[in-house]
Amino acid sequence: MPVSRLSPQNLVILSLLLIAPYSTPDQASADAPDTPENQKRPHFVFLITDDVSPDDLGTYGNRVVKTPHLDALAGRGLRFDNAFLTTSSCSPSRCSIITGRYPHNTGAPELHTRLPKSQRTFVRCLRDTGYFTMLSGKNHMADPEQLGFDQASDGRPSGGEKWVDHLRDRPRDRPFFAWFASHDAHHAFTINDQAPTFDPAGVPVPPMMFDGAGTRKELAGYYHEVARTDFLLGQVVAELKRQGILKQTYIIYCSDNGRPFPRCKTFLYDSGIQTPLVIAGPSVSAGASVSGEPSVSGEPSVSVGSTDSMVSSVDFAATILDLAGVQALPTSQGTSFAKVLEDPKWESREVIFAERNWHVYQNHQRAVRTKQWLYIRNAWPDRYALSAESGKFRFQAVKELWTAANDGRLTPAQAKLTLSRQPAEELYRVTDDPYQFDNLANAPEHQQTLRQMRSLLDRWATETADSIPSDPTPDRGPLHKFAAKPKDFKHREMPGDATNAVTNNAPGPVGLHD
Repeated sequence: MPVSRLSPQNLVILSLLLIAPYSTPDQASADAPDTPENQKRPHFVFLITDDVSPDDLGTYGNRVVKTPHLDALAGRGLRFDNAFLTTSSCSPSRCSIITGRYPHNTGAPELHTRLPKSQRTFVRCLRDTGYFTMLSGKNHMADPEQLGFDQASDGRPSGGEKWVDHLRDRPRDRPFFAWFASHDAHHAFTINDQAPTFDPAGVPVPPMMFDGAGTRKELAGYYHEVARTDFLLGQVVAELKRQGILKQTYIIYCSDNGRPFPRCKTFLYDSGIQTPLVIAGPSVSAGASVSGEPSVSGEPSVSVGSTDSMVSSVDFAATILDLAGVQALPTSQGTSFAKVLEDPKWESREVIFAERNWHVYQNHQRAVRTKQWLYIRNAWPDRYALSAESGKFRFQAVKELWTAANDGRLTPAQAKLTLSRQPAEELYRVTDDPYQFDNLANAPEHQQTLRQMRSLLDRWATETADSIPSDPTPDRGPLHKFAAKPKDFKHREMPGDATNAVTNNAPGPVGLHD
């Protein structure tokens, strides 16, 4: 019935129904224990960090950054050593995760583009089946209500998120899903008392970066914020314990892209697309370690459960819905890896696909990642393959690298980033080359592998309706200068526009021989 024909009484009822999900629960409800009906369904805390690589966390082997809370989470859950993102760019990555779709299929494949209202999210599915849904911290996708959140807030950046408040004040008669998004560890780095500080002289410098004083200072600030994500996790765990619902709650710790430094964020190497992923919860095999290696960061060390099963961030939506007992999204292109949580040796997929699109500078690259190999195809090899975190001199690590390039002080591996012409194809045996420095695309002995990876990428691109823009979004500013966004700047043709990829739900291959 049209709203204009509703009676005054029905208008009041309709208004109450519309605003009820977004109202703040009263204190009596917040302090009450979970109802018996609520206790039958699991809760979820999805903690997504900003710009964090797994190599920079203690539980993944970093000997400088301590992550005792994350170590403990992995000790009673599972650490994923082969988890990858569909893209290494903030907003496209988040839009991909929340929809379970590849970036060019979401309609928001480029940085700072909004998720279209036509796209469905797994959060809305949870809310439709009775979950109370919360978003706190960085959004960078769309309006919270559009995404499916009952409640949303954002605290000040760098450790000021209101996560504990949301957990404490939630209604107790509904299961909940919390999307807690930290502002750490994004530029600019700020220091507070929630994490240790680091001596620039003692921080590890990844080999793709130039080792200079400015770079080390930035890394020290970055590592402080990385450690602070562990502090925030600890606060959440303590509140769940206080409420007596820790064992009933799935906690998922991950990131949206790699560290914000040269040849990391936005790139399709492991330094860009590999994400930390630690999950604990009701059905997770506690401490079911495949590798059996101890954590190096805990004091004392904690035995960490780990798996080398491959998962993609496009799978997160399907997995969370599966764990919640909710029917999968028909628009999802991912596959559930819930069985891996019970059996770490289970393989839900053998191949990962990732894409690189506009992120301040033009880019169109696509990648296929298996346990042994990484293949990258560049549609525009006759141009720099840069992003703000690799090309803007306002960042000290960037300025030092390019200055050293001009002086001839870079190693051959570091210099790859500065080349104006980039390879059209790259092939790396990641088991022997963890930083992907040795391109084997022209090696005669690896041509069969190259053909297989090409075929997988061709099939994925065709099935998911990927496209190369003919009128792409231009660079936002000149090289090395972080120009203000021009008033007349607008995104032009994006990947998938020409092929109407937003309506395509094909998942592409998940196996090497599909």
